[in-house]
Amino acid sequence: MTADQILGSTSRSGEVEDWLGTVAPALLAYFVRRVTPPDEAADLLGEALLVLWRRADAIPDEERAARMWAFGIARNVLRGHRRTSRRRSALANRLRAELAASDGLAHPADVRVLDLRSALERLKPIDQEIVRLVHWDGLSLVEVAELLGKSEGTVRSRYHRARSSLRR
Repeated sequence: MTADQILGSTSRSGEVEDWLGTVAPALLAYFVRRVTPPDEAADLLGEALLVLWRRADAIPDEERAARMWAFGIARNVLRGHRRTSRRRSALANRLRAELAASDGLAHPADVRVLDLRSALERLKPIDQEIVRLVHWDGLSLVEVAELLGKSEGTVRSRYHRARSSLRR
C-alpha cells in the first residue's frame, strides 16, 4: 500500500510531509529534554512520526491545534516508552535480587554449569561456538556448519576434538 493510498491523495500526502518536516524538530527537542540517554530521542521521534503519518487524516486543520495534537502524540509515545523502561528495569531488579539472595548458585547443578563454562573458555573460540550451538541452541552439526560457513567435515572434527577436550 502506498502513502497516497493511505492518505487518499498526492496533494494531501505532500502537505502531511511538509507539516511533519516543520513539527519534527520541535518533537525531537521535546524528546531530547526528557530521555536519558538523549540518543533514544531519535527512536522516539521516529515512532511519533510514524503514528502521526498513520493518523494523518486526524490532523487538525488549524496550525496551533495540529501542533498541540502532535505534541499529544509525542507525549503518549514518551509515556509508553517510560512504562516499558520501568517494566524492564523492575524485571532486571527482581532477577538481580534473586541471584544475590542465592549467591548466583541456587542448586548444585549450577556449580556444574560454572565448571562447564570454565572448561568451555579454555577451548578455541570457534570450538566454543560449535559446542554452544549444538548443546545450548539445539542445532545439528550440519546446521552449525551452514551457520558458520564451514564444511561439515571441519565442524564434525572440531566438535569431536572439543568434546574430547571437555571430557578431560
